[in-house]
Order: sequence, then C-alpha cells, then structure tokens
Amino acid sequence: MARQKITIPANARVGLLVRLEAKPEHAQELEELLTNALSLAREETGTTVWFALRLGPTTFGIFDAFGDDQDRRAHMEGKIAAVLRAEGPRLLAGNPDIRAHDVLAAKLPTA
Repeated sequence: MARQKITIPANARVGLLVRLEAKPEHAQELEELLTNALSLAREETGTTVWFALRLGPTTFGIFDAFGDDQDRRAHMEGKIAAVLRAEGPRLLAGNPDIRAHDVLAAKLPTA
C-alpha cells in the first residue's frame, strides 16, 4: 500500500489520551464529573476536540487534541485537570494513565 501524504489540521497536531479507573462505588459520580466537564472544555480556546468516554463499567477515558504543546500544557494546568486532581483520590481506584500523543491523521468538521 502506497503511503499518501497527509496534512494534519494545524489545530489538532498533538493530544492526550487519559484512562481513568473509578472505584466501583463512585463510577456514576465520575461519569457525571466527566459529563459536566464538557462545559469547561468548551471554555478552552486551545482545545480543539475533547471526548469523555465510558470504556467499561468502571473504566473511563478522555481523548483530546490541541494545536501545539503550549495548548496541551495549558489544558493540563486548566480547570478539568484541577477538578480531577481534587476529586481523583476519592473517586479513582488508582492514578490516571495519561499519555501524550502526536496526531497522525484527523477528520474534523469543517466550518
């Protein structure tokens, strides 16, 4: 298969993939926290896409993308991260698994 040249959108070149494991008795509360965090993600001008995911009964995830490392760092220091740092010890079964990534290809809505 020939490799095609792919142009990555300038506003989605890097991202984060976060896996969260809730304590069973707090899974619903973590789901609500993530659902409510959408409004905070919308406030972040550097966050291009943001998804909160349920991967299993107590397993959740966040996938987001940014234009550059500066926007990614701003997100990691932002309100969503602050809420997770504050509530995490009570809600989570362990530390979040946070992985930075580079976006290889993307399909984003056009304006």
